[in-house]
Amino acid sequence: MVKDNNVKSTFGQRELIDSKYRVEFFLDRTSNCELYRVKDESQITRLVALYNSSKVHRHSFFNQDLLEAEILRKLDHRSIISFVDSGVVIKDNTTFHYLVTEFVSGESLSEKMARDGAFSQYTATSIVLRVAKAVGDLHEHSPPIIHNNLNIQNIFLDYSEEQACPVISSFHCARYFNSENQIFDLKLLNPFCTAPEVFNGVYTIQSEIFSLGAMLYHMIFAVPPWFFEYPSDDYFSAGFIDELFEVRDKNLSFILPRGEKFYDESLKNTILKAVHPNIDERFKTLKQFVCALKQPVRVASSESSTLKSVTNKRVVKNGAGFSSIAGMEQLKYTLHQDVIRALNEPELYQRYGLTIPNGMLLYGPPGCGKTFISQKFAEEIGFNFLELRPSDIKSSFINATEENIGRIFTEATENSPTIIFIDEIDAIVPTREESGLHQMHSAPVNELLAQMSNCAEKGIFVIAATNRPERIDPAILRTGRIDKIFYLPPPDCDARLEMFKLYLKDRPVELDFDYEHVAKSTSGYVSSDLKFLVDESSRYALSEKIRITTEHVLNAIDRNKPSVSSAELKKYEILRKKFEDEKGDSTGNPIGFIQ
Repeated sequence: MVKDNNVKSTFGQRELIDSKYRVEFFLDRTSNCELYRVKDESQITRLVALYNSSKVHRHSFFNQDLLEAEILRKLDHRSIISFVDSGVVIKDNTTFHYLVTEFVSGESLSEKMARDGAFSQYTATSIVLRVAKAVGDLHEHSPPIIHNNLNIQNIFLDYSEEQACPVISSFHCARYFNSENQIFDLKLLNPFCTAPEVFNGVYTIQSEIFSLGAMLYHMIFAVPPWFFEYPSDDYFSAGFIDELFEVRDKNLSFILPRGEKFYDESLKNTILKAVHPNIDERFKTLKQFVCALKQPVRVASSESSTLKSVTNKRVVKNGAGFSSIAGMEQLKYTLHQDVIRALNEPELYQRYGLTIPNGMLLYGPPGCGKTFISQKFAEEIGFNFLELRPSDIKSSFINATEENIGRIFTEATENSPTIIFIDEIDAIVPTREESGLHQMHSAPVNELLAQMSNCAEKGIFVIAATNRPERIDPAILRTGRIDKIFYLPPPDCDARLEMFKLYLKDRPVELDFDYEHVAKSTSGYVSSDLKFLVDESSRYALSEKIRITTEHVLNAIDRNKPSVSSAELKKYEILRKKFEDEKGDSTGNPIGFIQ
């Protein structure tokens, strides 16, 4: 739907629409209507869609009223916008039809994406499943209803209740499936989410499946499938449609917004089948599409993510593994003895009654390499590596966070042996005794506790990382879930020296660069700080068009203090002592990097 923001609104603020609805705000103007936030006579906030009657397609009317109003009047569904009223009003000698619906206290999926970026595959799938349920109910209505315009602009997230709920809006293109009058203005659609047959006037349930698949792709990859730049005013021109059909003959890209490859083969194949240009190759029913979305995740093998049998000898993966880590000898020794050797020599460990630990916690100041060491562990052992952040797991939808956790562990089990790296775990499982914590947070904690209990038996090893270990629910840290706890402090002088060598290795550096001096000058700097200092030094040298000198780095040090204060480091030392006393571990060797 093309927006037109150059024309002012028909009704101004505080004006009455049909003597009943007082305008609070003019919200938007599209090619076919104006949207207003209004208050009704009971002072309840509503949404008014105002249509210039002379510009509405004749098939969009039903008994002198809008067909959209006729359809919504018969529906009562939590995930479908609620009908309130409709009517006709004349303003400045122009006749308008209007539709009044509930005002959704939330935002559209497109607005949320514009603010927060693409959705995780778990949250996107959860939302699409709920939308698909509502669409299925429309298809089973008597007579069946086809929405015809499903996309991220027309799905809203209602935040009015404790858990967000997706709500389908914009029924202007909706039609009764068996009606002879299914024609509407194609220019109201998002062409990239529109099935090929719709361009030829054919509207089916499989067309809706195409739109749902396109919406799912859009949420995960931040652009619609087969998207290309083209003036929006020329959408649906002959030239645009020809190019769209030509592009759809090519392979669909599955590269995530951050440039990473998408490895979920199950979801990938589901999307490809849903948006297949050939209707005969698409899912035949919405039920088939929903069942496919609920299938366990299947990860594709690749050079960087190759699944190994626990009975096979380890195959060295691309990457240096533990040889890239200086220090942390206790950590590397423990991982070798308790995990890697247990996989390579299972019979020996079984004879001694030993099993693989379920997981470990890496904690310490930000920028000390928690993610890095997890990745190097995956390289060393040859496990499938699944990296997760709170945004990939947490959801504001009812039970969705627990469902996401369950699906993640199902994926890991299906593709075991697997390392699940969970960053910022304190945001996912905060302590349940913390003051003010809502009961709704207990369910995800319980789900993760259940999944982590003896997960090693399923071929899963969990690495959790946090900057705030004191905020983690203590039940997670008990033996049988998190068996090992390691503190990662800022790198010591030797590690900093090697890190400077690593970061400067492929840059133009003066021959007598004093690595020892800059290492001694950066006490208290974490690894990410050192990388920043090297980048700053490179900029100084670039501006002078000379090699990077010791003075450049020292100048950067003078201008940039450590990102973690000494007071914060003291707090971490106190936490370290607390955990060592509780667990009986002493793992204070610093982490660093070598060539």
